[in-house]
Amino acid sequence: MKLCLNAQDKCKWEGLRQTMADNDRVLELYAAYLNRMPRFLTARMVRDLVRNCDLTREQAFRILFGAAIGLDIAGNPGDRLLDRHYLQPGVRELSVPDWSNDLYLQTIRFPDARAGHWQFTTEEYLPFEAFVCGNPIREADGREIPQIGYFPEKFRFPAVWENGIEWMAVKPNEITTMKEPIAEAQGRVVAFGLGLGYFAFHAARKPNVSSVTVVERDPAVIALFEEFLLPQFPDRDKVTVIEGDAFAYAQNSLPGANPDFVFTDLWHDQSDGLPLYLQMRKIERLTHDTKFAYWIEPILLSSIRRMVFDRFDTGEGREITRFAEIEAMLSDSFLKELAPDIKPIR
Repeated sequence: MKLCLNAQDKCKWEGLRQTMADNDRVLELYAAYLNRMPRFLTARMVRDLVRNCDLTREQAFRILFGAAIGLDIAGNPGDRLLDRHYLQPGVRELSVPDWSNDLYLQTIRFPDARAGHWQFTTEEYLPFEAFVCGNPIREADGREIPQIGYFPEKFRFPAVWENGIEWMAVKPNEITTMKEPIAEAQGRVVAFGLGLGYFAFHAARKPNVSSVTVVERDPAVIALFEEFLLPQFPDRDKVTVIEGDAFAYAQNSLPGANPDFVFTDLWHDQSDGLPLYLQMRKIERLTHDTKFAYWIEPILLSSIRRMVFDRFDTGEGREITRFAEIEAMLSDSFLKELAPDIKPIR
């Protein structure tokens, strides 16, 4: 698309370009830290800074975290802005009881069990270990603020491994990113992807949910769930697990069944999730009067937003004459409408 903006809108465009660059830089810095050294900061480091500089624990952690990801907050004005715009509103301390009191964690007991290449296990966050906790928050100026959390004490949580690699875990990020689809679930519900049954557990608990049908392709996961976890569900009679391919079921069965709510959770993260999300969004058009929800959809939309943004100012396609058009084309509502028409991503 070719940009033909007046002077005022050109200034807004340059501001947006800088914001998008800041989004990318912060995301890269966070990813490098979380993937390589999430346990770098220790209780002693935080405690010493609290004592020596008369700071709160959260302030101390944020300063140390900023330095650990490579920001020079004291000496570099640009890094100081990143601290103000991203770290301060996005990095926070969490309380263990707030999360361990989740009804699923309070109800379900996990055995030491395995089936095929799947295994139940227990993992933990060490004190001051950083982790993603929720979808990024998108501000009106275009900033996408990653949500980073840590606990001041050890936090243990259940997980299911596939070939020794975590596939799903009931930890703060999953709990937070499931809240909205669980709140929206109603009537006859279909869920694609089983995991540890966290969504099914909470959806079935709702009085306005009459049934939860879970479609899972791996029989070993189903066997573990039905033998050890489902019997512990207070509302297990509402839950039915079907072995099958999510996309085949969605295409062949959803249009006739016309459920009230469909939740798709088939991916690890945005890297493998975007193609699957786009595929399901195409199938979504085959149904009527069914509400669809997708795990970490804001993150998936962020990837599409970057794709659309990169098309601006290329000199190809139609002219864009107003900055308001750019804002509209980067909005969540527009990107959701666009998603089914995007060519398959390999």
